Amino acid sequence: MTNQEMNMIRYIRWLLLAIVMLAMPAASSAQVLVSITTAPPVLPVYEQPLCTGEGYIWTPGYWAYGPEDYFWVPGTWVLVPEPGLLWTPGYWVWSDGLYVWHPGYWGPQVGFYGGINYGYGYGGTGYQGAYWNNGALYYNRSVNNVNATNVHNVYNTTVVNNTTVNNVSYNGGTGGTTARPTAAELAAAHAQHVSPTAEQTQHEHAASTNRAQLASVNHGQPPVAATAKPGVFTGHGVEAAGTPYHPVTNGAAAKGAGTAPATPAHPNVATPPYPNNNPPPKPAPHPESKPQPESPKPASPPAPPPPTPRGNPPPPEEKQKPKPHPPPAV
Repeated sequence: MTNQEMNMIRYIRWLLLAIVMLAMPAASSAQVLVSITTAPPVLPVYEQPLCTGEGYIWTPGYWAYGPEDYFWVPGTWVLVPEPGLLWTPGYWVWSDGLYVWHPGYWGPQVGFYGGINYGYGYGGTGYQGAYWNNGALYYNRSVNNVNATNVHNVYNTTVVNNTTVNNVSYNGGTGGTTARPTAAELAAAHAQHVSPTAEQTQHEHAASTNRAQLASVNHGQPPVAATAKPGVFTGHGVEAAGTPYHPVTNGAAAKGAGTAPATPAHPNVATPPYPNNNPPPKPAPHPESKPQPESPKPASPPAPPPPTPRGNPPPPEEKQKPKPHPPPAV
């Protein structure tokens, strides 16, 4: 089969999928829309741009599929459409010989997203990057790039992920994550959702028309891996792939994207995890968790100086006997 024929098949497949997407109601945004036979690339590593301002929430980047190939949709800060809503990222899953895409959605609870560690609070289950309280969004500075000058509602809580970290971008199949949805995540998936905003839709479209974002062109290292504003692919606030990023704290490895995480620090619902908006005090370390410094050994007393060698005392000086006078001459 020639390349032209393959491209034609891809185009027809994409056109059919587009028709199906247009025919579906907005409320069905959590349903499956795309399925293909090729696995998505690994997640690129990138820095998170500075938060745009209060009321914005981080939506992680992801690999989408277009007529030609996978293309990277940069992570970006999005204005939450309604107070109290949180973002559930989309994810790929291996099912019956196909890689199936489940798009993301807004809702009062974070649902299942395949155990994919997208970073920056999305460690594979729930969201540890922010929470709502009385209509205000509070940001966890330990996983978000937030400037306290323009964002005042902040807190610091370390998010620990005790799993092996890698960059896998799909659930199931060979090499994919093995996470399964909890009862709460299933309930969130079947609850009423709010579709992605117009900004998010335009943002994905802009990525699809940028050839540099194609995996076949950038080899998994998109030039625009993250951006501060949706649809803005040049200038200030644009981050390329390949620079180190720090989504979560991992007990044994460097931070990055990866597999299904440990239990989240708090339930990911639109309610504050801490009373009076104050993070809990840090627990005192267990004695066995940190080696105690050894008590200093008392210094040994300095060795006494060696005795001065003493030889035999010199013999007493003999007094010379007076010489006898010669006898007088006769």
